[in-house]
Amino acid sequence: MGKVAVGAAVVCAAAVCAAAALVVRHRMISSRKWGRAMAILKEFEDKCGTPIVKLRQVADAMDVEMHAGLASEGGSKLNMLISFVDNLPTGDEEGLFYALDLGGTNFRVLRVHLGGKDRGVIGQEFEEVSIPPHLMTGSSDALFDFIAVALAKFVGSEPEGFHPPAGRQRELGFTFSFPVRQTSIASGNLIKWTKGFNIEDAVGEDVVGELTKSMEKIGLDMRVAALVNDTIGTLAGGRFYNQDVIAAVILGTGTNAAYVERAHAIPKWHGLIPKSGDMVINMEWGNFRSSHLPLTEYDLTLDADSLNPGEQIFEKLISGMYLGEIVRRALLKMAEEADFFGDTVPPKLRVPFILRTPDMSAMHHDTTSDLKVVGNKLRDILEISNTSLKMRKIVVELCDIVATRGARLAAAGILGILKKIGKDTVKVGEKQKSVIALDGGLFEHYTKFRECLESTLKELVGDEVAETIAIEHANDGSGIGAALLAASHSQYLGVEES
Repeated sequence: MGKVAVGAAVVCAAAVCAAAALVVRHRMISSRKWGRAMAILKEFEDKCGTPIVKLRQVADAMDVEMHAGLASEGGSKLNMLISFVDNLPTGDEEGLFYALDLGGTNFRVLRVHLGGKDRGVIGQEFEEVSIPPHLMTGSSDALFDFIAVALAKFVGSEPEGFHPPAGRQRELGFTFSFPVRQTSIASGNLIKWTKGFNIEDAVGEDVVGELTKSMEKIGLDMRVAALVNDTIGTLAGGRFYNQDVIAAVILGTGTNAAYVERAHAIPKWHGLIPKSGDMVINMEWGNFRSSHLPLTEYDLTLDADSLNPGEQIFEKLISGMYLGEIVRRALLKMAEEADFFGDTVPPKLRVPFILRTPDMSAMHHDTTSDLKVVGNKLRDILEISNTSLKMRKIVVELCDIVATRGARLAAAGILGILKKIGKDTVKVGEKQKSVIALDGGLFEHYTKFRECLESTLKELVGDEVAETIAIEHANDGSGIGAALLAASHSQYLGVEES
């Protein structure tokens, strides 16, 4: 009996030792894996670094590229497109103007009533219309005929007392958010379709001419007074309310910037110098690229996998379309190389663009003690359950790294514009403020991104200059802005009401 008991005790002790060894080994492996995950995070943080010195280099590079793009066509990654907008609204415009905003699978028609000096926008109405999918790949006539009919129907609801006098045309601002080679304030040839449209017989055609032809077919007497994109619309909307607005930036799904340039500072402009002396430039700044941009392996693979490799590099670092996707790619590497979510990689984590920037923002702004929002998002979107608080904190940190880099680079881009037009320093005796109008869902809804952008710009220019610079949210520039530009480019300017 004694020997059996001793033997059993030895076996038990051995089993306990083996179990303990397994626990120790498991802990060592877990610790090693956690260490690997932390190393991936640290390397990513370092590569995304945006110290002030680097941001100043980015701003200087933006300034250089702006000069090059203004000097000659194709001289820079920045197109620096001449918009032919040389009269921005003054706030004195009055009358009833229409706008058409076409930039995706829906379009909007708007009616804006302007009251003149000190009265601003008295009233506005709009209607949103879905474009049937077959029209997005059909013929140019079919699309513009459909739009003209919707526009005519909207004009039909115009209130009594607002009809134009006999012999006077209604005027329209046309926001067309596809690549166009502008030839005048109210004409431009379509370069290519994007966003799911593919109407071959429209490419190379003047989009204003196509719309006008369709309006004439149904007897709608309306003149397109201005063809603009959403960024220029935002600039016009901002200027209408505040004459100190000098630039506009869109930070939404995509990104772009436009600003007011002195016409004599545009070597590639061969027309007459406008009376105002100014010309609005559509930068197309999403295509900016520089060796100073802090690119990581995730940015490089995202670019390589995209529909436009090598293009829109700045946009892929700072816009809403891509921020959540960069976070997903970093999480995927942690899952693959450090078993961050367990022994198997969650299948949903391999799906490109499954993690959208609004979800990233919700996780980044989670203030619950157990980061419940983060846990819910991981479960609902990526089907990852049972995440520890420690893991959730890492996810928030990733969101912070990506959003901070994007916001700080956007601020550097704005500094580049200020440098180009000499507003990055305070001139003796000059009191004028420089206001940048900002719009887009990313800026509007991602609070930490917005706050970081604003504080970074202040840090870059210093306290004294910061007193002269302001960022203002300009809502719905692409709609109201186009109507305002129709007003400021009206053929009846200076003509007395009969």
